[in-house]
Amino acid sequence: MPKKKIKRRAWSSADVRKFKSLAKAKTPAPKIARTFRRTEGAIRQKALHLGISLNSRGG
Repeated sequence: MPKKKIKRRAWSSADVRKFKSLAKAKTPAPKIARTFRRTEGAIRQKALHLGISLNSRGG
């Protein structure tokens, strides 16, 4: 079975603003992932890149 091609989507500036506001409101990472229809891993990587902590949040 062929591998599924990964299609990456860029983060718009509006996405980043919304992401920061959700993180500041202590929204759990899985819920943020569902909001943006991205994986939890992608959310955590973006948080790391922006210097935002998503630790100590339940799922």
